Amino acid sequence: MDHSAIVLDQWEKLICIISRSKPDEAAIDGKSLDLATVIAVARYGAPIALSKGTTHRVEESAEFLRSCVNTGFGGSADTRTKEMDALQRTLIHELHYGIIVTPPSLKIPNGHRITDGHYTPDASPATLLSANALPSADLFVATAMPEAWARASLLVRCNSLSCGNSGVRPILIEKMVDFLQRDIVPVIPLRGSISASGDLSPLSYIAGALQGSPGVNVWVGDRKTGNRQLLPADKALSNLSLSPLHLGPKEGLAIVNGTAVSAGIGALALHDAHYLAVLSQVTTAMSVEALRGNVESFDPFFAAVRPHQGQFEASRNILGFLSGSRLARTDDYDDDGSLRQDRYSIRTAPQWIGPELENLTLAHKQVVTECNSTTDNPIVDTVGQRVLHGGNFQAMAISSAMEKTRASLQILGRMLFVQCTELINPTSNNGLSPNLVANEPSQSFIMKGVDIGIASLLSELGFLANPVVSHVQTAEMGNQSLNSLALVSSRYTHTAIDVLAQLSAYCIFALCQALDLRAMYTCFLETFEPVFKHITSEVFGHLLKESTDLGRLHTSLWQHMHRELGHTTSMDSSARFPQVMNSIQITVIRFEPSAGEMGDITKALKDWSQRCSVESLKIFNTNRDKYIANPEATHLLGSASRRMYKFVREHLKVPFLVTDQRRSPPPEAQAMSETAKPILNQTNDRGSETLGSLISTIYTAIRDGSLFVPVMESLREVCGDSKA
Repeated sequence: MDHSAIVLDQWEKLICIISRSKPDEAAIDGKSLDLATVIAVARYGAPIALSKGTTHRVEESAEFLRSCVNTGFGGSADTRTKEMDALQRTLIHELHYGIIVTPPSLKIPNGHRITDGHYTPDASPATLLSANALPSADLFVATAMPEAWARASLLVRCNSLSCGNSGVRPILIEKMVDFLQRDIVPVIPLRGSISASGDLSPLSYIAGALQGSPGVNVWVGDRKTGNRQLLPADKALSNLSLSPLHLGPKEGLAIVNGTAVSAGIGALALHDAHYLAVLSQVTTAMSVEALRGNVESFDPFFAAVRPHQGQFEASRNILGFLSGSRLARTDDYDDDGSLRQDRYSIRTAPQWIGPELENLTLAHKQVVTECNSTTDNPIVDTVGQRVLHGGNFQAMAISSAMEKTRASLQILGRMLFVQCTELINPTSNNGLSPNLVANEPSQSFIMKGVDIGIASLLSELGFLANPVVSHVQTAEMGNQSLNSLALVSSRYTHTAIDVLAQLSAYCIFALCQALDLRAMYTCFLETFEPVFKHITSEVFGHLLKESTDLGRLHTSLWQHMHRELGHTTSMDSSARFPQVMNSIQITVIRFEPSAGEMGDITKALKDWSQRCSVESLKIFNTNRDKYIANPEATHLLGSASRRMYKFVREHLKVPFLVTDQRRSPPPEAQAMSETAKPILNQTNDRGSETLGSLISTIYTAIRDGSLFVPVMESLREVCGDSKA
């Protein structure tokens, strides 16, 4: 399966699961867990159940291993004990070394009281410092994993143990399933794992929660009603009338000695990366339209003679996304002084995106394989009646997948950045106004903040693309001299995803603004052309030698006017149109008008230039006011751009911005109500929002997944057509 097929398949499965009022229980069997199920369970609370046949397989391995384990672990594996229960408790308890700051209580520390916002003079300096300072961060969020990460980790560990090679009893796995079903989520430290002998410490908090340890906190309660609370595991289990789990031989080691945390969190990251990769192809198609690029760059012949799967897939998708576009050029080259070829940001997009789709496809295979693998040690071969000691806990497969994914995110981000900056810059945007302003260029710099913002984001994305595994340190008495740092890599991949999501939001915002400007400009040209033709005919018709010259003259003047309008976008309209009309007068002279006196020609040129200047300015302003009152670009757009534009404008209600309408009111005007002028256009009720808050709306839609509905509809349409 190519990348598009993988993403579509997982999308369809995910939507199928979460759209049901009572979804079917996902089968946990140790071999068929996919990304869609991980997402559905971790983020949407989908139900799971052990599949038939799993219990017998698990019981077999537990029975064989029952009396085989009595050693310490890792660098202490040369120790021996007959106290099996004590060994399990010690193993779990001593791995609870992670830093987690419990959410601060609202209670005032004992022995002190607040008076007028200050502690009484008898308070110690330590109390004053800890109690009065504004925190630099939410320390709980900074030290504990999100619940979705913990749920994904619990699910993958449950699935891995279900392979039947770990020597655990079925009740342990059933207890994990019960935790997920009841939405009992252990609080797991964000840092502290090197992912070598598995994610030892993070998984120990799952084990501690199962044991009902008072030192481990869990989330419980109905999140839909907001009745979610954090309790010690022993109290939470007691409140729910659940018995703590007493671990048998090897079971403590089986829980903590595995890659489930890295794999689960990596699966969540990869899911998001897949959709951002598809989104980058949609925004590239939008960029082609906004920049008036040529569809020739995506002709299948390029991929046919350079048959990389990713390049073929990207060019097919982008070409399909452009279907029906009236803005993307398909015409032959005209020698009008413009670029023969589009700039690299869109012309080489398939060659740029393609290898990253291949990387993400390989990363997908690695992550899904890991989620369905036995990753603890030792492992049990029930068929051969053997206990094998090895290194399946080394999570390098996840590190490899995450390093590729993070590098791909940076590469895609670089492309989006260049496309967006070329769109904002009048020297490269093919006739759009500087900073994509709808009003006069001298009065607005609306996209300058966007230009700066995306530069910041791309720089951060470049830093995050650096490999993590090159920073390995020897650990655990020298035993773990090679360690994958897979969890660290997975965490940074999530950070990179968030940065790219923000960068994508900026780009989508700019693209919709640019597409509106194209539509507004197209409407102006369509309205002005017959007027322009009439003036040209009236002024020059009697001066030309041949009747056919008039049509040729109009065509030539119109083409030159187009070019000059593109060169003068930085000028205000009142100066721009006279400048354009004066600059193209030489075109008339080349047609050798037959007037007897040069003065007649000069007078005709002056008359023509003045009339065209006046009419063009009047029509331009009228058309602009009309478009601002009711912006609508969908009739010009390709299939994908049309969906995205409608989603942003209609569903998210992010409007076409006009400079004087988004300016913050002066202080004296802020108290006005009925008479206050809207900041945004009158067709939208979001007038008090800033540029950043509007872009944040798009970002939120990316992060909550809703924006990917039009993206995946577009991909499904293209892939369906290609199969047909």
